[in-house]
Amino acid sequence: MTQSNASTKTTTNKKPQEKEEEQFKIRHVFAAFASLPRVLGLVWSTDKPLTLGMGLLSVVRGFIPAISVYITKEVIDSVVNAIRTTPHVTTMVWVFVGLQLVVNLLSQLFSTLSNIVQQLLQEKVSNRVQLLVLEKANTLDLSFFEDAEFYDKLRRASEEATYKPVQMISQTFDLLRTFITLFSMLLLLLQLAWWLALVAIIVPIPSFIANSRYGWIGYMRMRRESPERRMLLYLNRLMTTDDYNKEIKLFNLGNYFIERFHRLSDKFFEESKRIVARRYLTNFMWTGFSLITNSAIYVYVALQAVFDPRRVTLGSLTLYTQAVMQVGQNFQGVLDGISNTYENNLFVNTLFEFLEYKPVIVSPAKAQPVTSSNEIKGLEIEFRNVTFTYPGKDPETEATLKNVSFTLRPGEAIALVGRNGAGKTTMVKLLTRLYDPDEGQILIGGRDIKEYDLKALREEIGVIFQDYVRYYLSARENIGAGSIDQVENMNLINSAAQKSGAHSVVGELADGYDTLLGRWWNTGTQLSGGQWQKIALARAFMRDARILILDEPTSSL
Repeated sequence: MTQSNASTKTTTNKKPQEKEEEQFKIRHVFAAFASLPRVLGLVWSTDKPLTLGMGLLSVVRGFIPAISVYITKEVIDSVVNAIRTTPHVTTMVWVFVGLQLVVNLLSQLFSTLSNIVQQLLQEKVSNRVQLLVLEKANTLDLSFFEDAEFYDKLRRASEEATYKPVQMISQTFDLLRTFITLFSMLLLLLQLAWWLALVAIIVPIPSFIANSRYGWIGYMRMRRESPERRMLLYLNRLMTTDDYNKEIKLFNLGNYFIERFHRLSDKFFEESKRIVARRYLTNFMWTGFSLITNSAIYVYVALQAVFDPRRVTLGSLTLYTQAVMQVGQNFQGVLDGISNTYENNLFVNTLFEFLEYKPVIVSPAKAQPVTSSNEIKGLEIEFRNVTFTYPGKDPETEATLKNVSFTLRPGEAIALVGRNGAGKTTMVKLLTRLYDPDEGQILIGGRDIKEYDLKALREEIGVIFQDYVRYYLSARENIGAGSIDQVENMNLINSAAQKSGAHSVVGELADGYDTLLGRWWNTGTQLSGGQWQKIALARAFMRDARILILDEPTSSL
């Protein structure tokens, strides 16, 4: 699915909170299971044995509560029988107590194994999702990264979606376990009265609806606040990263940024306080109702034991009262599981929406080789009536380039001069197909650049942009990044560094080319602006490129 830039949409005058509540429909909760196979496929493909192990442990654990309740009944009845006999025969007491011990130990063991499996699986899925996000980001055009809506989805996909898939699968397996426990408890309870089971099932439903509704509100709030949440992260980065520290101190900007952070965080807190308080107070109300109902059922079963002791023994009293409690709790667990699955699905869908982005600028099916008939090493470059406007701008009044035409011959070295914003860097972006022109053609070696393979085209061009990147890696990797396949080729790296003047800079570093650059690392060395630019310039010389573009390469020298 090709994504376009965010369009401006008209909004109603209703408060966001009211709008969110109106949009929630209970049918959406059950529709959440439609995406469950896709999530299960993601987790299953990450690690089949761990996923299978989690499922099997959930099934086995589902039967344990009913077995435990039944053994408790037998323990009590065997104690009563032992009291009534003379001499006291306690053999069955020991047998059932021993069985209860075994069941409890197995329950603890399976719970421990389940936690281990879930932790390991969550780690693997988290790494897998991060790789999927990175791999997808690597395929997308520059225009995506200059779109605020894309950044919001990227942030959400990177954060929530790293653990939500495993949570969703874990809760689904827990849902299966709870269903098994609920079914087994219902079979026990039906031996006394069918209507008790019905009451125990009906009572938790209002709480389920309320929780699902608040899950929707929380998700919509997250989407609405995403741009401002990103601002919080940016302000945090400003105050905690060495790149900005000098200027922040010199211009006394620290308090200004801290105050902005404080205002935003207070705003989010106030909204959270209102929603959290309402959610948990509502939950308390319905939980209280469930407790009152369960107490009434408890009294009914107790009275049955008093007036009909043959039918309801002391052990049966324990069995039925625990069964009633378990039915209510497990049905509540089923509903909560459905609600949580729905809530997690809303977040996981963000990941799948992000993964559906498709690049617009791609290589042609039958790419042509980048060749030139000239003996001169360079390539001819021609712009033919090129017009380009950045996304979101008016092409009539805000076009960056309009009907631009020129030709550069192989071997020529030219300087392109113009005011800021005139479109010099934009030409470089168009030449390297970071963008495609709206109108006109760009030719290299006599062919439209759209006929070339993207990777092959870009390997023929060595570029240093005015906003060059400072990689907090070793000096060797910083230079070798210009031709990553040659990152271990020290002869080529030395040669590129000599051309840019970076060799003398590296020579003064403690570990030479193996020195880590940047203050993020304990052993890292921070360079001056001019030294960083020499390192960046060396990257452009790493390629045996037939086109070399230097965008203000001496601005910091």
